[in-house]
Amino acid sequence: MSDGDSSNLETFHFRDIHPLVCIGTASDRYAGWIGQIYSAERYFGRTTRRTKKVGRKNFVEEVLPVESVEEYFRHFRTLELDFTFYSPLLGKGGTPTATFHALRTYRQYLRKDSRLILKAPQIFFARKIRKGNAFLKNEDYLNAGGFVEQFYEPVRELLDPWLEGVIFEQEYQRKDDRVSIREQADALDGFFSALPLDDRFHVELRTQEYLTKPVIQVLEKHGVGQVLSHWTWLPALNQQFAMGGKRFHNRGRSGVIRLMTPRGMRYEDAYAKAYPFDKLVPGMMNREMITHTAHIMAEALKQGTRINVIVNNRSGGNAPLIAREVAREFLAIN
Repeated sequence: MSDGDSSNLETFHFRDIHPLVCIGTASDRYAGWIGQIYSAERYFGRTTRRTKKVGRKNFVEEVLPVESVEEYFRHFRTLELDFTFYSPLLGKGGTPTATFHALRTYRQYLRKDSRLILKAPQIFFARKIRKGNAFLKNEDYLNAGGFVEQFYEPVRELLDPWLEGVIFEQEYQRKDDRVSIREQADALDGFFSALPLDDRFHVELRTQEYLTKPVIQVLEKHGVGQVLSHWTWLPALNQQFAMGGKRFHNRGRSGVIRLMTPRGMRYEDAYAKAYPFDKLVPGMMNREMITHTAHIMAEALKQGTRINVIVNNRSGGNAPLIAREVAREFLAIN
């Protein structure tokens, strides 16, 4: 690592690590990042508070205005916005939703070279949807027409020049809820066959049993990337990569690694432990996660693939500090 690289990382500047390396975070606007990513004087008195219920506890999050994304992109090359997971851009009648308006606000502050990764609405990719205290069968599961009309077409019109990727995340399925490997593969084949040809699609399957050759072959057939996710019930990143043949299947030669939660730790526990997201939590960040990420990044470069590494606060306490550990490890082996 050169002195210039070291200096950039100390100030959380990750944009110039390598032309094919895009480090970013899952969500932005965290007041806990003031002094790292955001300038204290710029947002003094301008943060807002919102209450978020996680598990049985309420947490008060302090957030910056959307315009802070201007400063965010001075440090990072990509940003994952996950609020699109909870609602399409248009209702079934074609009326713009709050998600549409939120993305339109973001658009005002994007640089020409800003890149966004959006999560597809869960309603089009989850077998079951939580309603109240129960998970019920989702009637819109793999509804390709609904996805195109309510998300894909409006998001392209709104953000196409900045859209780096769309992640289809499928929920973890318990043994009694799972279908056969063949049924899973055929269902995904039918869904992606019905979508417009686009080289920005990626799939995150959170059920390890689905990470098999028939399913991977479907992703490869359609040029859809396999998201490698460091998440509660998934195997280690290097094992997931091996399950996919140690290849990047996205037609656009783009890969995605998401560092979400420590393995074996539930979402609500990871959130509570990481809150308020302003520092690394001792013993929370798995060093193996960092090492595996750096080596997969290096392999992506060998394969001529642009690699997006998305870091969540919940994987260790503070996303910018975790990103710095990833960047240091990557530069040490390259």
